[in-house]
Amino acid sequence: MPQVHRNGDSRVCGASTNAQAWSNVYVNSKEISVDGDPNSHGGGSLKASNNNVWVGYKLVVLNGNGAAPDNKCPIPGGPHCGPSASSGSPDTEIGA
Repeated sequence: MPQVHRNGDSRVCGASTNAQAWSNVYVNSKEISVDGDPNSHGGGSLKASNNNVWVGYKLVVLNGNGAAPDNKCPIPGGPHCGPSASSGSPDTEIGA
């Protein structure tokens, strides 16, 4: 099962996630990441593909979920043009 993605977890482009929606829901002492959270390069809104776990009306993001391009996307196809989640909790997983 996929790992839960959190604040500070990595993206495929080398950025980290900036969890913004929920400062009171944690996984391993890190804020949980939900649909729409950006990355440290600016932009890169996560696209949660989990369909059964919600926090405050937003879907929880899992390791491997996709993302919109971030502010460093120079040309289509580069890692900044699809900076998906690339890490998550070592011991918290949910069904996709």
